[in-house]
Amino acid sequence: MDYLHEPRIQPLFHDLLAEKKLELAILRLDEVHPLVSGNKFFKLKYNLQQAKKEGKSMILTFGGAFSNHIHATAAVSQIEGFKSIGVIRGEGTDSKNPTLAYAREKGMELHFVDRKTYREKNTYSVIEDLKQKFGDFYLIPEGGTNGLAIRGTSEILGEKTSSFTHVLTPIGTGGTFAGLAESLLPSQTLVGISVLKGEFIRKELEELMEQQEIRPQGQLQIETQFHFGGYAKWKPELIEFIQWFWQKFQIPLDPIYTGKMGYALWEKIKNDHFPSHSKILIIHTGGLQGSQGFTHRTGIELPYSFKVK
Repeated sequence: MDYLHEPRIQPLFHDLLAEKKLELAILRLDEVHPLVSGNKFFKLKYNLQQAKKEGKSMILTFGGAFSNHIHATAAVSQIEGFKSIGVIRGEGTDSKNPTLAYAREKGMELHFVDRKTYREKNTYSVIEDLKQKFGDFYLIPEGGTNGLAIRGTSEILGEKTSSFTHVLTPIGTGGTFAGLAESLLPSQTLVGISVLKGEFIRKELEELMEQQEIRPQGQLQIETQFHFGGYAKWKPELIEFIQWFWQKFQIPLDPIYTGKMGYALWEKIKNDHFPSHSKILIIHTGGLQGSQGFTHRTGIELPYSFKVK
């Protein structure tokens, strides 16, 4: 699986940045591939290589009804010639929502389970039941986060990003944050904006990095106050920010991940969190397909159009 477009670094300019003596740019991972964009490209890359190495013909993974991971896995499985199974949280889920409709169009078989079973998805008994039902498959965890995913996300930063003092990314399952942490330079600070409600993410990330033997050279910061009520939750000021950001920069942000990161960034800039002359890089982790699901759930139209074939 190769880039269709090399990730570009796009500088951003605004009076507030000039006032605070800051430089800001965004790494447009949303542009790397039209169907498998953002951090999902990097998370799936080596997992698919491993599936082929093991001679597997089927990918099975887990996700919610509006999951970026389900969307991307369905697309890349079809591209790479795998059969795909999506185990979806919630038996009463609206299967006509844009994410699941797209997954079906890409050939993914959807298997709905109740929330109790979904919570136990990593147990031996649930995995064995799935093997009995579907046969031999290559398993990719919810959100795509495992050691191979972190190997992929550790390639996001590199020589072209070495001059930045601060790197910001949203945090969901933590695989992207861990990969970025592994490749961080001693002169850099990685700021993770959790889109989940609660402080538990700190321990989960600590355990994840310990499991993967990641010992960052730079500084790590995790912010947990910008979740807007929790995963996939939102407030009017978040939508207003996404609209404002589009008007100013013509860059689309989604309400689940990148919108919350962008809002957090701007609040921190206004409150002098970054020292003068800092060079800040924000990671656009993709996820724009979630905008369709957001509109489907809420009826709120976002200022940009997003369509994927």
